[in-house]
Amino acid sequence: MNTSRASAVAAAFAAIAFIAFFSFAGHAQAAGCKDASSGGLTLAPADCKPVKKARLIRGIAYAPDNAPAAVKRVIAAANRIRLKPYIYGGGHTLSRRLQAGYDCSGSVSYALRAGGFISYPMPSGSFTNWKQPGAGKWITTYANGGHMYMIVAGLSFDTSNMSSSGGNRWSTSIRSSKGFSVRHPGGF
Repeated sequence: MNTSRASAVAAAFAAIAFIAFFSFAGHAQAAGCKDASSGGLTLAPADCKPVKKARLIRGIAYAPDNAPAAVKRVIAAANRIRLKPYIYGGGHTLSRRLQAGYDCSGSVSYALRAGGFISYPMPSGSFTNWKQPGAGKWITTYANGGHMYMIVAGLSFDTSNMSSSGGNRWSTSIRSSKGFSVRHPGGF
């Protein structure tokens, strides 16, 4: 290969690498640090820790290693009740002991209480004005006067994921948020 052709090929590769790098870096900044890693090359500032999704294996949610301790406690508590039956009004006592079953807000309350985000169980309507508006980095609640669910580290925790014969509250499928107030605990 002659020198001028080798120089042209090297310049072309350099241009492609430059464009690729700055394309990814722009996306990392636009993503608000949520997806700021590209194949092991961190393109966001060093203090930005991207959120990774929890894994769902055989119905059990596993928190990502980089999840805050409070988020890990929410996931662990939700795992403890994931197969409990739906019982209207279940989960609304001040006791922290496991109950026979949980309704939608009782389920979310149980898990959020374990993470230290609430002090006592709340009905779904109370979650419509809870904490901060909008989606959170790790935890987002969706509530209206008749139902609620939450997304924790990318997994849905929702009594409507359960069939009439039982089932699991965890799912990788996320229902529509239309008609729900979207809230999150600040910083999470």
